[in-house]
Amino acid sequence: MITLPSEDLDRIIEMAWEDRTPFEAIEFQFGLSEPQVIAVMRQEMKASSFKLWRKRVSGRKTKHAATSRSDRFRASCHK
Repeated sequence: MITLPSEDLDRIIEMAWEDRTPFEAIEFQFGLSEPQVIAVMRQEMKASSFKLWRKRVSGRKTKHAATSRSDRFRASCHK
């Protein structure tokens, strides 16, 4: 079980919901790997909402920086 301050938890969930925010950005900012983000989402969401979210983000190229060509939200210090 992962315990985080509520403001960090809210921001992690918000970033995970955003289609164009890669898991790597969450890891850079909060130190949580993709499996840890998934665990947080599973812990904090209703089961049906979690299943919908997982279905949407599974295999999505924009959720992984290495496969995403988008630099729309990437700061110059995130290379």
